[in-house]
Amino acid sequence: MVKEQITEWIRDGKVKPGDKIYSEKELSGMFAVSRHTVRQAIGALVHEGLLYREQGAGTFCSASPNLSANDSYAGPSGSSPASVNRKNIGVITTYISDYIFPSIIKGIESYLTAEGYSLTLACTDNDLEKEKQCLQAMLNRGVDGLIVEPTRSSNYNPNINYYLALEQNQIPYLMINQFYAQLMPPHVIVNDDHGGFIATDHLIRLGHHRIVGLFKTDDLQGIERMKGFIRAFRENEVEFFSEMVLTYTTEEQGSALIRRLEPFFSGASPLPTAIVCYNDQLALAVLDLLRKQGLRVPDEISIVGFDDSPLAEASEVKLTSVTHPKMELGMAAAKWIVAAVEGMDLLPQSIVYEPRLVIRGSTASVKGREV
Repeated sequence: MVKEQITEWIRDGKVKPGDKIYSEKELSGMFAVSRHTVRQAIGALVHEGLLYREQGAGTFCSASPNLSANDSYAGPSGSSPASVNRKNIGVITTYISDYIFPSIIKGIESYLTAEGYSLTLACTDNDLEKEKQCLQAMLNRGVDGLIVEPTRSSNYNPNINYYLALEQNQIPYLMINQFYAQLMPPHVIVNDDHGGFIATDHLIRLGHHRIVGLFKTDDLQGIERMKGFIRAFRENEVEFFSEMVLTYTTEEQGSALIRRLEPFFSGASPLPTAIVCYNDQLALAVLDLLRKQGLRVPDEISIVGFDDSPLAEASEVKLTSVTHPKMELGMAAAKWIVAAVEGMDLLPQSIVYEPRLVIRGSTASVKGREV
């Protein structure tokens, strides 16, 4: 009942994309149900991409009901593309409602709306077959430009022909966060190699030498972050232990990955003294594992995350993390694609953000331990 009512509010335009919805307490009172029931309903709508959560801010509307690559999201004004003659930009992301993606999408949407463009939003769940369906739908819809977050960007992409079709139809496209090396398209990214380096260099300078690196390798971000991790050992002339790198794919993330990490802290000698994580989401899962193992952070082991997301400050131990521009990156991508659609010359082939390290309470120097 709660889920259907919220969906109806969105469908009727009473709640528009970007609007904050009622709190769990308010919804619980309105429907005379428990907060647990409300939480389940909201969780289902977040999973479907209709809502998204921002840590410490609340829950917001992210899309119109049944939004897919065949439906348009017109922005906060609520006007549909059919009612006004304006150009439409397609946006394909790997995810919509999780982690840093709402902030990136918000950056894109805010600029497009200000410029009078509408937005068609779709997500692939990091699945190549879904990416194919999204690309087909975008081409069928006749979008004027396309912003794409690549799916499994470190592997060969079987959907290259759709990108070539965009080029043949003179539809500009731009990739964000990473890009397909086979195409070398215009892109807006973070220098992930440097991010991996500064995270690891920070730990080495604190006296840590036995450092575990956890990296996702079916996306190019993970490959680049791992390169920076290895480079920090080389440039600091610290011995590198190959078994201290643990790689995983999209299918292996979550509890399966954490189980693979457990042996590192089950009687191994000497124990690792620090961990570099692919992102903050993983860092929180590792923090929970260490807590169960009875290891104190940062007294016994230090952790560094990546993306400086709201999750970095969501636990009792605040994470040291590498920054990601998020909303700024989204706005830069939107500015680029609008300029390309409007025929502006001399657009940059790439925009690369240099990350920095935000030091919090999850890292400390080694205290009297063998390194």
